[in-house]
Amino acid sequence: WDETHFGKMGSYYINRTFFFDVHPPLGKMLIGLAGYLSGYDGTFPFQKPGDRYEQHNYVGMRGFCAFLGSCLVPFAYLTVLELSKSLPAALLTAFILIFDTGCITLSQYILLDPILMFFLLGAVLSMVKCNSCADRPFSASWWFWLSLTGVNLAGAMGVKFVGLFVVLLVGLNTIYDLWDLLGNLSLSLVVFGKHLLARVLCLILLPLALYTAMFAVHFTVLNKSGPGDGFFSSAFQSQLIGNNLYNVSVPEHLAYGSVVTMKNLRMAGGYLHSHWHLYPEGIGARQQQVTAYLHKDLNNLWIIKKHDSDTADLSDPSSPVEFVRHGDIIRLEHKETSRNLHSHQHEAPLTRKHFQVTGYGINGTGDSNDFWQIEVVGRKAGKLIKVLRSQVRLTHVATGCILGSSGKTLPKWGWEQVEVTCTPYLKETPNSLWNFEDHINPKLPNISLDVLKPSFAEILLESHMVMIRGNSGLKPKDNEVTSKPWHWPINYQGLRFSGVNETDYRVYLLGNPVIWWLNLVSIGLYLLMAVSTAVTLKRGVQLTSELKELSRVVLRGGGQITLGWLLHYLPFFMMGRVLYFHHYFPAMLFSSMLTGITWDTLLKFCAGFLSPSPTARRVYGGGFLTLVLLIMYSFYLFHPLSYGMIGPMASDPSSPMAGLRWMDSWEF
Repeated sequence: WDETHFGKMGSYYINRTFFFDVHPPLGKMLIGLAGYLSGYDGTFPFQKPGDRYEQHNYVGMRGFCAFLGSCLVPFAYLTVLELSKSLPAALLTAFILIFDTGCITLSQYILLDPILMFFLLGAVLSMVKCNSCADRPFSASWWFWLSLTGVNLAGAMGVKFVGLFVVLLVGLNTIYDLWDLLGNLSLSLVVFGKHLLARVLCLILLPLALYTAMFAVHFTVLNKSGPGDGFFSSAFQSQLIGNNLYNVSVPEHLAYGSVVTMKNLRMAGGYLHSHWHLYPEGIGARQQQVTAYLHKDLNNLWIIKKHDSDTADLSDPSSPVEFVRHGDIIRLEHKETSRNLHSHQHEAPLTRKHFQVTGYGINGTGDSNDFWQIEVVGRKAGKLIKVLRSQVRLTHVATGCILGSSGKTLPKWGWEQVEVTCTPYLKETPNSLWNFEDHINPKLPNISLDVLKPSFAEILLESHMVMIRGNSGLKPKDNEVTSKPWHWPINYQGLRFSGVNETDYRVYLLGNPVIWWLNLVSIGLYLLMAVSTAVTLKRGVQLTSELKELSRVVLRGGGQITLGWLLHYLPFFMMGRVLYFHHYFPAMLFSSMLTGITWDTLLKFCAGFLSPSPTARRVYGGGFLTLVLLIMYSFYLFHPLSYGMIGPMASDPSSPMAGLRWMDSWEF
């Protein structure tokens, strides 16, 4: 399944080949590093799930992910122990994570999820430990846990953007702490200022520095041209060894008579392109097609001409050079076919209410619909236009629309290239911005593209823009089976990791049903307990010291964990991108910790009502043992989901999994 992506990306790091992914780079860099250190050479193609690794050494990468996945158990154990001060609560949480088939399946392959959850739970543990040092601020242990929280936040953010949710959790906890300190009148404002500065340093500046450093390493390592080039700007591509812009010299400023290529700034937007083929009958005017094409081609070349005169005299070596300036009105003539870039009020082939763009005229002679005004974003009139760096907009003089690439793929008659339209909607989007990439003009001196090299800050900003656009572009395809957030807590449907047929070795990602349904029940139980505890305290009911301690655990410890669960679950209801079952696992860690705290507290309450009789201990011990045995037995039943099933499907009575398909939506 996703090993085909992340294993391949690990190989790219080992081979130093540039690629694009919608997630920040830390997870893939660590996978690549684990492969490199364990002797993997980066040559396995990672084509499709089920391909055999043969002699390739993949164990290091899988082992690394499995190790980080295994760390979730002690992290959750220590977090619950710190919050509840109860060994049984911590043990119950640990048993839940050890015997959950979903956590095992997700941790044993080359995936980003175990790495993300390692940093996420590491941040929660460090935060909780730091809170417990609150009585001795600025001690060595306090600084250690505060700094470690910052390091883990940077790690979580550096693996996937959903790491933002744990940043939010730590942020809310910090605000609560500071608000508490502000009300402590025994603290001077100077000491409060120190507290504030310490948190800014460790929880904002340190994570940001580490996060930025990850990208610095990422761009330093990936210095060769690869499959990700086209997603980035021409200026960025000029730094990649093997890219056709690397070490190239071109004239810096655009002049009339120059031969150029124009690249659209939308992600994978393509080059402005035309060819001899005409638009078919019934689609706008039957004139020459203009498209955007993703590859380098002679049909991407255009000549810049003045709108009111022929540029033949400009090709004369003795004539003076005249530069194109911001605000000029120009004509673009297609070099191969000598037709002008043209638009009119016919509708575009695919995008409604946009105008058609065509190639028109003979040998550069057309009409007034061939005139375009060229403007540079953020520049004043009369400024020169730079190759690579200037972002330009072309406005059609006659209709006022703007030239852009819609990103839609044309049918067979358009050679499945990208539609180019003229949009009457004048909002600034990458679709309607272009930059000049190739530039040929024998009359101008060439400069090395190194001069136009973008700074690190510009590269960092660009890579984030591309990642955000890529993420929002992950829409569900037609007929694609996607998962809904309400499916997840009820374990409604799993994910096929590998194998479909009876002859295949099949692995299926599904949570251990007993554990997941226990977690679901526990959330409801916890809410009931929290409300009744809050009401009891509000009414001033006299409680024993033991019950007071239990109510503190329920409201403070359980509250923090519940907030973590809500922050890692509810945002998915608002996301437009395609979602999968594995997106719930960070939230599942929180609900497992909540289960440990809830049942421990509930059993203690029950035992408290029965004490001092000897049955009290038996109720507590018996309840705990029942839960653990139930969890272990359910793991025994469902463990083939994680470790692989062979033979007939579960619907067949002779299958080893017969009778375990408790829900029709489970596909094993």
